[in-house]
Amino acid sequence: MPPMTKTLHIDFVSDVVCPWCVVGLGGLEAALRTLKAEGIEAEVHFQPFELNPGMAAEGENTAEHIARKYGSTPEQSAANRAMITERAAEAWPDTGNGPFEMRMGPDSRIWNTFDAHRLLHWAGTVGPGEQRALKEALFRTHFTDGRSLADPVVLADAAAAAGLHRDKAVEVLADDLYAAEVREVEELWRSRGINAVPAVVVEGKWLISGGQPAGVFEEALRKMAGEG
Repeated sequence: MPPMTKTLHIDFVSDVVCPWCVVGLGGLEAALRTLKAEGIEAEVHFQPFELNPGMAAEGENTAEHIARKYGSTPEQSAANRAMITERAAEAWPDTGNGPFEMRMGPDSRIWNTFDAHRLLHWAGTVGPGEQRALKEALFRTHFTDGRSLADPVVLADAAAAAGLHRDKAVEVLADDLYAAEVREVEELWRSRGINAVPAVVVEGKWLISGGQPAGVFEEALRKMAGEG
């Protein structure tokens, strides 16, 4: 007799310019593929978090931004980029769109992501699969293609790549749709103590922090499913 299915509610709080969020999502999804054989599944909901809500539209050089924000030396930044690039490739096997390739060179830039989160909110109203596809498309747009997430044309291209209606995406971006909703949800998660991402909140009561490997997610989710 197959095991009874336990479905967990998971809120994945993240930003689309957060490299560790790429690693964390890959690890989470790999864990869920393994746990499915044990009857443990999940509904994953992507929640907005802005690493740099006050950033100007033109963005900033990533290395300079990290140096100012965290005090990292150029050597430390280069080592961190190499480590994260390797971890992302490991966490994202080729599941249809190819393995994940990060191209975080010293000239890469980081962007204000509020409009990207508005677009993700809209995708969530279309369906969870569409929101998941857009999340990946935005990750790849930023980290692989190096395109500006503050550019509405780039964002609409990402929506189209995710299988969403491009004209509707243009409308969402042009009309400032879902701005109030996104700000409300961002404040909700801040009020719950989320101040770093990725933050994986399970059943509204358990927290798994950081870009963890699949094994860590497996162990934690297995335990949570048993206790829930």
